[in-house]
Amino acid sequence: MSKLLGVALGLMFTATAQGEDFDWGELKRERIELKLPLLTVQGEQGLLACGYVDVNTCNKTGEACAIVSGVKTHEDMLQKPVLLVSKAARALGVEPGMTGTQALELMR
Repeated sequence: MSKLLGVALGLMFTATAQGEDFDWGELKRERIELKLPLLTVQGEQGLLACGYVDVNTCNKTGEACAIVSGVKTHEDMLQKPVLLVSKAARALGVEPGMTGTQALELMR
């Protein structure tokens, strides 16, 4: 029985990790095809972006942004840890180390 439960929990984690259970709602997703994709997810209060976006620019413009790296899909962005945050994102409670999902919840 515990083996079956472990398989079921593994399947649930896999589905969540792939973003199937994530409520994208009003979040706007953009993808620009380059050698590596330029990915963004925009909420009402801020932006989750890949490493192509510069936090220093967001600090100059007062935008809330959180940066994740090593992603090829929007679903990848949910699981990766936030590496950098702008001052405005930090004011919303976004911190390096939290997942992309956690950051997006604060920037919805």
